[in-house]
Amino acid sequence: MKKLLNWLLKGLLAIVLLLALGGVSLWAFLPDRYVVNTPLRGLFQTQPLDSQTLHQRLKLPPGFSLSLYATGIDGIRVIRATAAGDLVASAPRTGQVWLLREDQHGGIDSIELVAGLNRPHGIELHHGWLYIAETDAVGRIRFDPVSGQVSGEYQHIVDGLPAGGMHWTRTLRLGPDGWMYLTVGSNCNACEDEPLRAAMHRFKPDGSSFETFASGLRNAVGFAWAPWSGELFVTDNGRDLLGDDLPPCELNRVTRNGFYGWPYAWGDRQPDPDLGEANSQRVAQSVPPAHGFAAHTAPLGIEFLTGASLPEGYQRSALVAQHGSWNRTRKAGYQVVSLHWDDQGKVTERPFLTGFEVDEAVYGRPAFITQASDGTIYLSDDYTGSVYRIRFGDLGDQPVMDFSKRVVNTSVEDESAGKADPLGDYAAGQALYQQYDCASCHDPARAGEGQVIVKLESLQSRYSPASLSSFLQTPTPPMPAFPLSVVERRQLAAYLLTR
Repeated sequence: MKKLLNWLLKGLLAIVLLLALGGVSLWAFLPDRYVVNTPLRGLFQTQPLDSQTLHQRLKLPPGFSLSLYATGIDGIRVIRATAAGDLVASAPRTGQVWLLREDQHGGIDSIELVAGLNRPHGIELHHGWLYIAETDAVGRIRFDPVSGQVSGEYQHIVDGLPAGGMHWTRTLRLGPDGWMYLTVGSNCNACEDEPLRAAMHRFKPDGSSFETFASGLRNAVGFAWAPWSGELFVTDNGRDLLGDDLPPCELNRVTRNGFYGWPYAWGDRQPDPDLGEANSQRVAQSVPPAHGFAAHTAPLGIEFLTGASLPEGYQRSALVAQHGSWNRTRKAGYQVVSLHWDDQGKVTERPFLTGFEVDEAVYGRPAFITQASDGTIYLSDDYTGSVYRIRFGDLGDQPVMDFSKRVVNTSVEDESAGKADPLGDYAAGQALYQQYDCASCHDPARAGEGQVIVKLESLQSRYSPASLSSFLQTPTPPMPAFPLSVVERRQLAAYLLTR
């Protein structure tokens, strides 16, 4: 049975890639638990959001206002507000970290802080350092928030993290105890994974004293500390392929050495159908979540709100970005929700920012949230490459930066790809295709009985080698990220475009 499930999941991952490459937006050839219903526009090239769509679709609670801060930033993910009120933003797809700030003329400008990184995701600012969590390491570089400039060399302080895989993002935050906290997602949907995965770790700011803090967290992409209690809350993405409504995604109150269930249990110690029955002791040891989100909504960034300008009812609250589902017959998530704590610690969830998905049409995917010292809330959207501003009260006229109309400096990674060699790249790409046994899932002649295959046709008219290479660098889950170098991605893209 386990072998069959692994085979089905492998085929499903291949189909997601093929659909994305072929431009198919939706299909439902499999039973409900195996359905793939994911937005594919924007996987390869960022689609900036027009202002008319922004104001027509996106809705907030009374008293809050929203404006567009920046758009066209390819694959923007984590954002952090600096002491000067600017934003530092990671772009895993391009291997860059940016500074976004108002210029002397009142517009929004950008500065490339670091480039050539390996899927940079988590970022943190502490004592004059900019910390960056790549998929396989954590590094830091000197950063002055006043000038907005970095100085010195970027150096790794933590190495040896398991790279890539099904969940390749690494999130990083400074705790109130002065330690850096880091999450590493699982390499699979439901399996007994390698030790450093599906866990939260911590280390001192110089990279020393690395230790595992908590485990059983399948894909804990967002976390933050409640300012009124100091408790650590973590968003965790539940497993796939159990139907539309199971299991719930989770908000966990994480403590040291806690075990939060994956892959043996989910929810209130519900045994996982694949691994739970044979591991009843581990199921009993699991810590139930503090709050359950709807299944497959994919909660990512969480930010506790602070400041005197907050309206009544938001004094003990947090915002959570729900990235949205792929494994449901009807889409769910694609919104920002607010969480409210009462005096007994009970959590109530309410819609906060909605309209990113209407009647199965997707207009954006919320990713991460940060709040500046003046109370302004910023939200990243990696589907359109946008950042939104939110305030309680009127925002007034605000400048907007459009990266899609801007010539951006070539990154170190692009330079490291070297010069294209059409014949050599095709042959090398074909060898990579064989090395990773892609044909077992992608080619009809090698597919198992009942497996759905979508052929790759007319790709040259739709995508460039660069856009295919970019997708292979940061594939959208559930497709795993393979350990391909810049040159290897270029070679595989060349083969896929000409095979």
